[in-house]
Amino acid sequence: MSLLPHQLELLSPARNAEIGIEAVNHGADAVYIGGPGFGARATAGNETRDLERLVQHAHRFGSRIFITLNTILRDDELEGARKMAWDMYHIGADALIIQDMGLLELDLPPIQLHASTQNDIRTPEKAKFLQDAGLSQIVLARELDLKQIKAVHNVLDPHTTIEYFIHGALCVAYSGQCYITHAHTGRSANRGDCNQACRLPYEVMDDKGRIIAHEKHVLSMKDNNQTDNMRALVDAGVRSFKIEGRYKDMGYVKNITAHYRKILDEIIEEREFSDMPLARSSSGTTTFTFTPDPDQNFNREFTDYFVNGRKDDIGAFDTPKTPGRAVGWVTQVGDKWFEFESHDKAAVFNNGDGLCYYDLQKELVGVHINRAESVHSKKGIWRVFPKDPIAGFKDLRKGLEVNRNRDMNWVRMLDKKSSDRRIGLWAEFRETADGFALTLTDEDGWVGQATIAQEHQAATDASKAEATLREQLGRFGASIFAVHDISLSITQPWFVPASALNQLRRDALQALEAARTAGLVRLPRAKPVEPPVPFPEDTLSYLANVYNQKAHDFYVKHGVKVIDAAYESKEELGEVSLMITKHCVRYSMSLCPKQAKGVIGVKGTIKAEPLQLINGKEKLTLRFDCKPCEMHVVGKMKSSVLNQHAKEMQEFPMQFYRTRPAPQAKA
Repeated sequence: MSLLPHQLELLSPARNAEIGIEAVNHGADAVYIGGPGFGARATAGNETRDLERLVQHAHRFGSRIFITLNTILRDDELEGARKMAWDMYHIGADALIIQDMGLLELDLPPIQLHASTQNDIRTPEKAKFLQDAGLSQIVLARELDLKQIKAVHNVLDPHTTIEYFIHGALCVAYSGQCYITHAHTGRSANRGDCNQACRLPYEVMDDKGRIIAHEKHVLSMKDNNQTDNMRALVDAGVRSFKIEGRYKDMGYVKNITAHYRKILDEIIEEREFSDMPLARSSSGTTTFTFTPDPDQNFNREFTDYFVNGRKDDIGAFDTPKTPGRAVGWVTQVGDKWFEFESHDKAAVFNNGDGLCYYDLQKELVGVHINRAESVHSKKGIWRVFPKDPIAGFKDLRKGLEVNRNRDMNWVRMLDKKSSDRRIGLWAEFRETADGFALTLTDEDGWVGQATIAQEHQAATDASKAEATLREQLGRFGASIFAVHDISLSITQPWFVPASALNQLRRDALQALEAARTAGLVRLPRAKPVEPPVPFPEDTLSYLANVYNQKAHDFYVKHGVKVIDAAYESKEELGEVSLMITKHCVRYSMSLCPKQAKGVIGVKGTIKAEPLQLINGKEKLTLRFDCKPCEMHVVGKMKSSVLNQHAKEMQEFPMQFYRTRPAPQAKA
């Protein structure tokens, strides 16, 4: 099993162990982080000793650590991946997040396995297959709506957890279904090295050669924010709520973890006496020194994407940068400065703040403040001296609205200690024949006990003695615990030296932590169904990302008859779908044949003709599959990539698929 049916898990990202520790401190029930390799983020790997330190800290609170092992693997990498899996098991990691099904054919440790977002899980059939193949936690495609999520929930066993992304950057493609990076550069998003072609500006040209959009970031999505849908997602069956961001900084992880911690705690409290009471999946209560605010971090503005159906405003087409919040209007422009009137007269601006504005071409222009001066506090007038020369700021003029996208006060606040996570406990102090004993029982029922030999010496001031006992025994500030109540089971107030009480408390705490550590049960590895269940399809194209012989064997075992090699094998030489996405450029530009939005009287006359995307010398074709309401970005592999591949194969021959496997006839 993974989570109990009514436990909620807040799953936070971490680039490194320090960020992971702060994610736990800010309320994460679990943290996902890259291991030494194969982690789908080329520059977000971590050393084993650092991960062990993170695991130990997380387990103090019953939080879990999931290691990303979610690239597709070559044959020559399988043994390294297997060894890494065992290393992660030995340091106490709780689960591996995987994409490559070849791993299931290896001698893996008895560690729980979770399906990566790269597995592109959009249907109940695929989710159930992965469950039956031995995966315990299934992250669904970000494109699913509430009804589709519920449909997946309805086919899964209660012990299988549905995981869903609730915040962060959105990949415009179905995860695992984007090959633009590989086609253009030879790097691979499925191997952790995406070049983010989706964030580039493109000219959009129709089939008649007319430009219908100029220098627009038409594949760039706004950022995901499910704040308003959390209760509905719980009702749909989601139990693990995942924050995107293994490349994000400490401030982002602190802030966004705290934001959703507060929301989940509210939901748990609301439903305490309902027919389906909920609980968090780890221990403790978290408090913060700040008010969480998602707008304070880098974002491309927010969307809830497809959770409530297709929306008009999911794209960040003007800029892939963070626009921040509108803060005022420019009133004057000098030779070395400009002034603006703040919307909020009480707002304070600081040296180092970041401002920005849109120029006449709707491109975002950034302004780094070197010095900020309050000119007229009552009117909220500020004079700012930018780090760069005023002459270089295009279209900066009176009447222009400016935003703030970096607040140094906020940054400095989150650089400091900003949370406190405590596990509640109850303490009982009692006398023994030759001294005293202290028993600590925490909120999870774990017990730590200590005794001390000490003469029973009557106190001269009974009331003061009892108060002193409670004060000394209640000093848990340096620990991860907070005392709810201290009971004194004594025949009379005794005088006990503070040093003795402190030692008694320390020993009992040490015993309690040891009991918690010993009692932490490892998440069990799910057993695959026997005999192996059939895969929902009997033919797999390059879109299945099969890149090694073990993955090939896995699918054969599950009834697949024809299996093509992954795109990275360089066997798809012609035009193919380099990206499949639920986002539709035609829809966003009011050219959808189904809706003909804003064009009265012509519904049904607009055709889903292909469009072209042009960025410099790069050209891609957009084709539209209107039945499932999907868009395909079509192109082919560059000759330079093929040539480089040929050279690499001479030096380091790849073991998998030297020639395409012969198609097998369907049964």
